[in-house]
Amino acid sequence: MNYQDRDTYGMYKKSHTATASTRGPGPELMGADTLIGNDVHNLAGENLGSIKEIMLDISSGRIAYAVMSFSTYLGFSEKLFAVPWNALTLDTIEKRFVLNVDLERIKDAPGFDKGHWPDMADSNWGRRIEAFYGVENDHHDE
Repeated sequence: MNYQDRDTYGMYKKSHTATASTRGPGPELMGADTLIGNDVHNLAGENLGSIKEIMLDISSGRIAYAVMSFSTYLGFSEKLFAVPWNALTLDTIEKRFVLNVDLERIKDAPGFDKGHWPDMADSNWGRRIEAFYGVENDHHDE
């Protein structure tokens, strides 16, 4: 299911008579609830997982991370990953997120299970995660 399928308020619906002021907020502004559950693929089109949660930095009002799941062999074990929000790109054609990481590399990404969440507010942890995904945020020293 993608964000357009979960749009219970009609904010992403396009009509033939829609103008810029009546077509809704997407894709520049998106409802967080509609993004949870969206698939994440890499540039090769391989499925890397899906968005399970969106983590907000309450002090800055920014999205810090998307928590992405990746199911291992036959879905028996689910590994979670905190992916920096700015490492993801929304593909509005395929209605999914794109993360520029090879499938084999994501298997070795720093992750966690649902019973052992990391301290995502720890700036050292954040820098390690951002380095893995090749992005940089400026909010660690605020």
